[in-house]
Amino acid sequence: MQKFLRPLLIVVTCLTIGYLSGMVTRENIPNWYVHLKKPSFNPPNWVFFPVWTALYIMMSIAAGRVWNLFEKQPKEVKTALQYFIIQLGLNFLWSYIFFGLHNLLLASIEVILLWLMIFETYKKFDKLDKLAAKMLIPYLAWVSFASVLTVSVWYLNR
Repeated sequence: MQKFLRPLLIVVTCLTIGYLSGMVTRENIPNWYVHLKKPSFNPPNWVFFPVWTALYIMMSIAAGRVWNLFEKQPKEVKTALQYFIIQLGLNFLWSYIFFGLHNLLLASIEVILLWLMIFETYKKFDKLDKLAAKMLIPYLAWVSFASVLTVSVWYLNR
């Protein structure tokens, strides 16, 4: 039972973080974000919700798989999950900086830190569970795109 409860707990946690990030985002789309200059490759707003939902679920399942290895490799799992928690915090922080504070430069710097922490989390997961690590690749790819998008929005609106 514990094998399924751990991933479920992480899914609920990640989706809650996503919901809280979305609250900050939704409030600022109609009265601030809509007026920003954006690059031609900026996706329509409706794309973000399903993509982020899928990514949060995948990263949650990955973290749950790693957590389920705790009894076998407690030190390594603890370290890997600490990286996961830090990147999740940075994930939320980006939304707050970009949409809440409207600080495009700081958000551009922060998203690069987020990418680096996701990559470190990927490496830690890869040592424990190859499938869990692979489940982070779409997240890493999306944040790569989000990094270019964030820097581009900053550049166009500086």
